[in-house]
Amino acid sequence: MIETFKNLIRYLKNPVLKKDDNTDLKYRFKIFFQLLLICILTGLILSPIFALFDALEWIYLKDHKVDMLFKNMTEVQILLLGALLLPIVEETIFRAPITLFKKATSFKTAFYAFTLLFGFMHINNFETTKNVLLLAPILVLPQILVGAYFGYIRVRFGLLWSILLHGCYNAVFIILSFIPEF
Repeated sequence: MIETFKNLIRYLKNPVLKKDDNTDLKYRFKIFFQLLLICILTGLILSPIFALFDALEWIYLKDHKVDMLFKNMTEVQILLLGALLLPIVEETIFRAPITLFKKATSFKTAFYAFTLLFGFMHINNFETTKNVLLLAPILVLPQILVGAYFGYIRVRFGLLWSILLHGCYNAVFIILSFIPEF
């Protein structure tokens, strides 16, 4: 896993349009599950920041628009929307086009631009307030980071892999949200 993390960081410092030549499914699923764990750890490590902002009343997590969207849905509907439909749509919009940029400089620009667009699009999940706008780079940092990870697997393995990684990542946090608070 450490090697996968190092490769990911190296790639994010200098993204290039180069597929991974190793098509062995065992190898690919190994990398996939390691990336999924990296995604989950990223989300968990950044979560206390949101709790702090909520405790300081800088943002109100109870006003999160995703909660309002899911309010009248069953758990199965939430899981299908969040772990299947949204990843397909978002990966098609934000990851599919990056391989159209063949020149090294335009690819790098496109990779970073689509990653940032993906992240900042998620600011719409929050009720728009002055604090949310001021804290926007921090509030969308998890989506920017995992969006970069999704971009990495998209380029290395293909679009279906980024959809799968995105869907599994969302599924983990959706399922965790089903656990009742005590």
